[in-house]
Amino acid sequence: MNAETIFKYFRDLTDDQQAQFRQLEALYQDWNQKINVVSRKDIEELYLRHVLHSLGIAKIQRFLPGSTVMDVGTGGGFPGIPLAILFPEVSFTLVDSIGKKIKVVKEVVDGLQLKNVTPINARVEEVDQQFDFIVSRAVAPMPTFTHWVKGKIKKESVHERRNGILYLKGGDLSEELAAFRNAEIYKLSDCFTEDFFETKKVVYLPLKYKPKKA
Repeated sequence: MNAETIFKYFRDLTDDQQAQFRQLEALYQDWNQKINVVSRKDIEELYLRHVLHSLGIAKIQRFLPGSTVMDVGTGGGFPGIPLAILFPEVSFTLVDSIGKKIKVVKEVVDGLQLKNVTPINARVEEVDQQFDFIVSRAVAPMPTFTHWVKGKIKKESVHERRNGILYLKGGDLSEELAAFRNAEIYKLSDCFTEDFFETKKVVYLPLKYKPKKA
């Protein structure tokens, strides 16, 4: 798979956005040889397993210009960097506690000349800001994750959908989400035809996500 697959699903990209998506492969292959942040198998399928998967969030929520998004546990920059390319007028804060991963993020951001991304090397609990949405890719079970990001979501929403968490997860989530009665689950197989997405989902959890006691 190459960048052309991205263009099949996202048809309104500018020439600059298409160029940035095409640059991703060379940038990650180069930096992955220096600092291993993506497995060899995954780097060979970068556009499927990382880029398109990240953009699954955009199939569920279109971020409005001027809004703010934090990517928690961004690793090598996913889902934050692909989303930042797609939404150039949205401010993205990419957070990871591992310094070498944030170094790669910074280098890729510089290579793409992305002006809307702020990489931060810290634990998310140390980030003293609030955001419209918080995104992530399965860095922890949902009860743990909601504890980490407590108090970091703005109360006032500018989107039709209430501010909250958009979380990329896979497999059976019934037990993990049992306490979150207002969680909404979206199957990425409804958005993308590739077999990889058969079990992949986006979980949306609105601001008031405190688990109800049994």
